Amino acid sequence: MPAGFEVKDNRVERRYNPEPMAGRKPLPVSLPSFWESLYETGDDGWDLGRPAPPLVRLLREAPPPGGRVAVPGCGRGHDVALWRRRGFDVVGFDFSARAVAEARRRGRNVERRDVFLLGREFPRAFDVAWEYTCFCAIDPARRAEYVDVLARILRKGGELIALFYPLRESGEGPPFPVRREEIESLLARGFRIESAEAPRDSVERRRGCELLVRARRRR
Repeated sequence: MPAGFEVKDNRVERRYNPEPMAGRKPLPVSLPSFWESLYETGDDGWDLGRPAPPLVRLLREAPPPGGRVAVPGCGRGHDVALWRRRGFDVVGFDFSARAVAEARRRGRNVERRDVFLLGREFPRAFDVAWEYTCFCAIDPARRAEYVDVLARILRKGGELIALFYPLRESGEGPPFPVRREEIESLLARGFRIESAEAPRDSVERRRGCELLVRARRRR
């Protein structure tokens, strides 16, 4: 696992729980040091350098009616910036200090947080949650926990808009493989899927490997 990162923000350090399952060693992706090292070395191929094209189209053609938006695992905050330009009250979350610092230098509203604690810290605080490349980056064993967090941060009737990637049956990660059947099963815990499509305007290297889902919080 990449080394050389030390958490210096004591508030964040107290909030971060590196042991997601009792008796189970966390995967490197569960530690801030893993992501800090990738940012430092430039191995951040997940960063498009701009908002995701399917999100650009969605906000142009069929945006949510308004409200407060959460963007977990936002990285440098390109999508955060797009939501704001479209008139939404938006906040991004990431636990990489470098990513948060770069996002803030660009004037983006991003906070350093552990996404698994957002349900406790922001209960029913948002009308919309935008998910892209966080689901596939976390420990797959924690995906159900993450989906529960997304449900808890949304108000009743709130909307989850998610671009799931990469759709494939197997392979190493991150990004860890995602299957449509898994998405449907996990979302059924707290959401009602309203639409799902394979976007034709994904970036070329991800075309055919993404699923754009809109789902409504049940309760």
